[in-house]
Amino acid sequence: MAAESPVESLQEEATCPVCLEYFTAPVTLECGHNFCRACIAQCWEGPATAASCPQCRETVQQRNLRPNRQLGNVVEIAKRLSLQAAKGAGGGGVCGEHLEALKLFCEEDQTPICVVCDRSRAHRAHTVVPIQEAAQEICQRKSREVKQTETERQKILSEFQQLRQFLEEQERLLLARLEKLDEEIVKIQNENITKLSEQISRLSELISELEGKCQKPASEFLQVRLS
Repeated sequence: MAAESPVESLQEEATCPVCLEYFTAPVTLECGHNFCRACIAQCWEGPATAASCPQCRETVQQRNLRPNRQLGNVVEIAKRLSLQAAKGAGGGGVCGEHLEALKLFCEEDQTPICVVCDRSRAHRAHTVVPIQEAAQEICQRKSREVKQTETERQKILSEFQQLRQFLEEQERLLLARLEKLDEEIVKIQNENITKLSEQISRLSELISELEGKCQKPASEFLQVRLS
């Protein structure tokens, strides 16, 4: 396992053992351990004047908390060094809270995080992977989504093409039926016209015959009847 760099060692020293983030208003206990003022106050909730150190379990007096300004200065130096190291590494950005390079990716929160974030309570139980691995997975996921979208698009286009072919075939069949129906109607009309013409012709012959008979003398009708 590779040894920690001086910057990483300094970051460890500037990190609170309770919240696992950079010290905020650091204080020193009688036993010599350091904590954020808010973190140790939270650990010591209650009216007792004496309590145990969260790190070594030694009993200390709560009233003997001493602000550690030197440690506060070290924290600021560690933040600046972390920022310089992150910029020098050319990483994918810097954590706005811890000024660390965003080298990790939290899968639960779907956000880049730094190594300090990874040790914090917010992400301690989360699945964290290197940001390059996450970026590759995201690219692969996007590629799969693009392929899936293209497949769905081709499927929809194919269904529309089949539907259009079906409608065109139905249109062709309907037009053929209409054409045949028109032919049958014309045929029936022509047959009716022919029949009517024959009937009119026969009626005209009968009318002509009757008119001819009406023009003959009455004596001829009597002869015909007598004979």
